[in-house]
Formats: sequence, structure tokens, C-alpha cells
Amino acid sequence: MSHKLLTISCAVAAALSIAACGKKEEAKPADAAAPAAAPAAAGEVVVKLGFAAPLTGPQAHYGEEYKNGVTLAIEDANAEKPTIDGKPVKFELMAEDDLADPKTATQIAQKFVDAKVNGIIGHFNSGCAIPASKIYSDAGIPQVAMATAPAYTQQGFKTTFRSMTSDTQQGTVMGKFVVETLKAKKIAIIDDRTAYGQGLADEFEKAVKANGGEVVKREFTTDKATDFAAILTALKASSPDVVFYGGADAQSAPMAKQMKRLGLKAPLVSGEMTKTPTFLKLAGKEAEGSIASLAGLPLDQMPKGKDYETRYKARFNADVATYSPYGYDATRAVIEAMKKANSVEPSKYLPTLAKNEYAGVTSSSWAYDDKGDLKDGGITVYKVENGEWKVMQTIGK
Repeated sequence: MSHKLLTISCAVAAALSIAACGKKEEAKPADAAAPAAAPAAAGEVVVKLGFAAPLTGPQAHYGEEYKNGVTLAIEDANAEKPTIDGKPVKFELMAEDDLADPKTATQIAQKFVDAKVNGIIGHFNSGCAIPASKIYSDAGIPQVAMATAPAYTQQGFKTTFRSMTSDTQQGTVMGKFVVETLKAKKIAIIDDRTAYGQGLADEFEKAVKANGGEVVKREFTTDKATDFAAILTALKASSPDVVFYGGADAQSAPMAKQMKRLGLKAPLVSGEMTKTPTFLKLAGKEAEGSIASLAGLPLDQMPKGKDYETRYKARFNADVATYSPYGYDATRAVIEAMKKANSVEPSKYLPTLAKNEYAGVTSSSWAYDDKGDLKDGGITVYKVENGEWKVMQTIGK
């Protein structure tokens, strides 16, 4: 799942082949994952939750899995036959494909406002969530985004909340980890110039330097590139101990392959958008030894992770990849705030969402600070061993 604010594009990789989307990781197509909602019963209040993420293109596997978590949360909430302000309510999902494109994201945001949705889950990409957040703020609609860019919650909006920890924490943890744990002295950094990729790389660079490491090379690419030979050849000359990449698996996977083919012995280290089944599939045997961080605990160590994993697989006939538990908790946190405030009106439940504590799948104390950042959140570091992501260490928990 994160910096130049609105001018930085999030990943729009239409030039890549659909094969790069990692179809194996995708759950079901949008229509199959979320069946048509049943008509509201007489006297039932319909509560609309907007959802936006990339649902087509090279990032579709992120968006679809994220959406599945939101869908499951809504289905679970409706199964409880909730009442708010003395009236039965039915939660409905209004899902939109923002194409991982900032302009499309703002158009969708206005569409949600015009539709008078009661809350927003999304957007997925920081470069989409940031420009859309101004529209939601102006309308007073709470937004719980997967965005991890520090800038998302630094705008001063009272309506912005996160589903995952900020890159300030993740970058800081990983910068210290490569210097102190991996004993790397010379570090090279590449980012994709998106709000997420550059932001994570910036925080990582600060932490490397603060912990006594040397950044021997800083390069950048785009979120559409697949050929990194020139960049990697330049990095090889500086003999780095680690190559850090800020960006998505559509780039980090071919980068890992090309690093091995060029004889770069340094491991590839990256963030949560690399810690995916798709990365393993695309990088193949060259994925071996790659390292990635992910917010929170491993699924089997999450407070309700094992139960969630079982129910998710039964519902979608797919394994949990990365983002769906956080989408689930974001949705349930909004719903619980509505129930506690006894209102579905954004202006009335917003203060409750900001102060409430929810016992979720990913955390037993899902709660926000005064900026909308999650208070509780460790970072888990994973390494590819024998073709699988294996836990190396959980930090900051």
C-alpha cells in the first residue's frame, strides 16, 4: 500500500501488458466479488460507502483484494441487522475504479460527494488519495485511505484517516534495519517518482543517514518502466550493499530479475507494494533474497487474522495477499463510529471516528491520533526464501 503533493502521479501503467497484473493474485472480478445488493426492506435506511482504488490495469490486483476486504466488512455488518437512531440500516458499497490516476480520482471524489455517500474507504494510492482528500474535506465526509504518504495527513484536514501506518514510520524503520541488522554501509536508492514511491524513499534515505549509513547513489525511474539496465549498471559501479526501491511490484519484480542478471549481489529491499504474491510470480527465481516491509503483524499473528483468513478464502476462493484485512478494519471502524454516535450523518459520527477505539482484525486497538494516523502499528520485515515470503523480524510493536 507513500513527495511532492498533487503534481506527483500515482501509478498508471497502461503501457504494461495485462500479464504484468499478476492475475493469480487477483481474487474474483469485481462483479463476482460483490453481488448486486438486495433491495432495502421497508423502513430500512440505506447507508452508502464510497470505495475507490485501481480495479483495472497493472495495479488491479491491489485494488481488487482491498475491495474484497471492504465487501466482506459490509456483508458482516449487514448480517448483524444493525439499527442506528432507532432505524434498521443497510450498508451498500459504491465502488469506483480510479485507474491509479489523480485526475480520475478527483472526478470520482466529486461523484461520491454528489451521490451523498456517508463515508469513503480509499483511495488506495497516495497520489490519488491526496488530491481527492480536499474534495472530501470540503464536503465534510470522512475518508479512510490506504495511502501511506506522510503528506496525506499533514494537510490539516479533520476528515483524513489511514488504514496503514505512515511511510514516516516504515521508511524510518527500514533505514535503521538495513544499517543495523543487515550491516549495510553503502546503500543505493531508486524510486518511481510517485507520491508513495518517492515519499517512502525519502524517509528511508533520512533514516539511513541518521543511522550512519552512506547513500552512494540516488536514482529515479517511472511507474511505467520495465527496463532498468542503465540505472542498475550505474548503481553497480558504486558497489552498494543494498539497493532500495520505492514503488510497486510491476517495477520491482523486473528490477530484481535484472539485478541478478547484471551480477549485482546486493539484495533488493522495498516496501509493502513489493511484498505480494505477484512479485514472487513475476520475479520468479530471481526474487530469492529480496526483502520487503509491511505495516502491522503477519496475518497469522494478527488478533483475528486466522479467522479472517478462513472466512476470506471461503467467501472469495482466494488467499489473503496484503491489503484486504486493512480494508476490512477501515470499513468496520467507520461503521462502529456510526453506531456509537447513533448517526450515519458524516458531521455527527466524524468526531466519534476520530476518538473511537475499535478491536479489529489487524489490531486490537485501532485508534487515531490528532492527525488521523494510526496509533498502533508495528512493521514486519519479510525475506523471500525458497520462493515464499518469510518473516525476518517484527519491529516497533
